[in-house]
Amino acid sequence: MSLSNNPCIITIDGPAGAGKSTVSQGLATRLGYTYIDTGAMYRSVALKAQRQSLSLDDQGAVINLTKNSEVKLNYVDGEVTVYLDGEDVSKAIRVPEVTADASDIAKIPGVREVLVGWQRKMGEADNVVIEGRDAGTVVFPNATYKFYLDADVNERTRRRLRDLKAAGKEVDEQELKKTIEARDHNDSTRKASPLKQADDAIVIDSTHLSIEQTVDEICKIMNKN
Repeated sequence: MSLSNNPCIITIDGPAGAGKSTVSQGLATRLGYTYIDTGAMYRSVALKAQRQSLSLDDQGAVINLTKNSEVKLNYVDGEVTVYLDGEDVSKAIRVPEVTADASDIAKIPGVREVLVGWQRKMGEADNVVIEGRDAGTVVFPNATYKFYLDADVNERTRRRLRDLKAAGKEVDEQELKKTIEARDHNDSTRKASPLKQADDAIVIDSTHLSIEQTVDEICKIMNKN
C-alpha cells in the first residue's frame, strides 16, 4: 500500500465486460476508497444528447452540452448513484442504446477534455479507485497503482448478457457479442485517448476468476509493494 501522504490513486482499465466496474467497486469498498466510474460519465452525456435529439456528428454542440452539464457520482456502502443535472440516471444510462452512443461520445476530444478535468479533480481530493479505458494512460499517468483487467470476449459477452437479463432486458447473445467486439474496435482505434494497456500496468486476466478472487489478486499485488 502507498505510504505517501498524497492520495493513493488506483487505475483499472480494460475492455467492455472485463468486470472493471464490479471489481473496482469491490476494491474501493474493501480499501475504504472513493470509486470513480468514468464510463458512467460518458454514458450520462450520451443520455442527455439522446434526450435532446442531438446529432453526435455535431461535435461542437456535444462539447457545449457537456460543458453545461453536471454529472455527480455518489458512492456509499458499495453502491454508486449517478446524477445528471440532479436526476438519478443510474439505471437509464445502462441500456444498450446509451452504451452504443457513449462509445461515439468518447471519440470527441473536446468531451474527453472536459470529463478528464472532472475526473482529475475527484482523484486529487481523496484516495480513489478509478476505472475506464484511459485512466492509467491519460487521466492519471502517475497513478500509485495501475491495473489492466481483461477477459476472453465470450466470457465478457456472457457477463454482460447476465447483467442485462438481471435488469429485465432481453438481448440476443450473438448480437451482443458483435456489439462488444465493435466497441473494442472503436475504443482501441479512436484518435482521442484510445484504449490501451499502460506500459507500467499490471495485467490481470479475469476470465476464470470471480469478482472476489480478482479483488484478492489486486490486493495481493499491492501488498507486495
